[in-house]
Amino acid sequence: MNRSFLCRGSVALATAVTLVGLAQFGAVAPALASTSSPLPPGTHFFIPAPGSGALKQIAQLLVKHDAKDAGLIAGEVATPQAVWFTKGTSTQVKQSVHTTALESSLSKTVPTLVVYNVPGRDCSQYSSGGAGSDAAYQAWVSGFAAGLIKNQRVVVIVEPDGLANLPSDCPAAYPGQDVAAITAGRIADIKYAGQVITKADPMALVYLDAGHSAWHSVADMTTRLEAAGVANVQGFSLNVSNYQYTQNLEEYGSWITDCIAYTTSVAVGDTGNCGDMYWSGGPANNWTGAALSPSGQWSTTATDPTLNTAGIDSRYASILGSTQPTAHYVLDTSRNGKGPWTPAVSSSYPDPQTWCNPPGAGLGARPQADPTPTTYPLLDAYLWVKTPGQSDGQCNRGIAGSTTDPEWGGTVDPAAGDWFPQQALQLAQNAVPALH
Repeated sequence: MNRSFLCRGSVALATAVTLVGLAQFGAVAPALASTSSPLPPGTHFFIPAPGSGALKQIAQLLVKHDAKDAGLIAGEVATPQAVWFTKGTSTQVKQSVHTTALESSLSKTVPTLVVYNVPGRDCSQYSSGGAGSDAAYQAWVSGFAAGLIKNQRVVVIVEPDGLANLPSDCPAAYPGQDVAAITAGRIADIKYAGQVITKADPMALVYLDAGHSAWHSVADMTTRLEAAGVANVQGFSLNVSNYQYTQNLEEYGSWITDCIAYTTSVAVGDTGNCGDMYWSGGPANNWTGAALSPSGQWSTTATDPTLNTAGIDSRYASILGSTQPTAHYVLDTSRNGKGPWTPAVSSSYPDPQTWCNPPGAGLGARPQADPTPTTYPLLDAYLWVKTPGQSDGQCNRGIAGSTTDPEWGGTVDPAAGDWFPQQALQLAQNAVPALH
């Protein structure tokens, strides 16, 4: 997932499990007259039950008398994170969604739910799969929506990479097929998902996934989001299962919201004037732009021109005038504490797969509602969308014929979605801020 052009003793064990199961409690956000703050500060997010892989790792660490690392894994899985829905019949997904909705209601928490079953997902790569047809998908996602509790506040992330990795981006994955028609079907599926979920639960905050800050241009991503009906849902999500810096994502998200406002309210369809990370020119720097680097953290005050965003920000201020953007967004901060991974020059990998189980990563900022009310008021939340500790796939760094990962000692990485003990522990040990 999340490809980048720059380029997820018995007494002691019982104690650990109890620690893992601790949940945060608080009032569910009431219906609001305005969507300016749909998730008020202090919102408590849902903590799903830990998987068997995490519990097994905790038990093994305790048997080795490694209470410190056992505690780190326990803290990792006891942090609010998303529940993914990836398969099953419409009846099965309805039941699963309803169970999670009830559990979160009883704990007075807001759940994050991920819809991930679109046909041909992940361009037939590590997380491939999905419903067998557009009709099957729409029936399935209707089942998902039917499982929701009406007027319950929930966060729903719709199809990670579904718009950023359209069939038209990877036509080789669809040999002999009408790629244009399949792409149109994908966009229609995502649009349908947003509509049916919002209709089933008007309190649901629905976000269409939009890749991340080292991938598509703002104009390209805006076009895709608008085609998929972003105007009819809460907004979009960024960095699901990826590792980009939070600061860069905040900026990228703000540019998309600005571009949507500009192309729908100021100059309809004029995406050509939407600035982004690939050229930073604007009034603030006399239009002397440069491509921004994803390897550092961007800001309006950076002395390095490849990290300075003042030109882009001033460009949007100039073209928007008094028009205010309204699209909201959320960030997946589950694994971006250390930012993106850059492989050693000496590695010479055909494809370093920087998105796939990169070494040295760390857990990121904890889930938090309305984290930047002044600087990025349309940023609704930091969330842990990807389940930390689950593998991104069996990475081979592009080495033809290889099934092993040289960055993890030449072992075979777990399949996408399976627990990866070594990475899970490294993420916890490298957490920024640190786990306590």
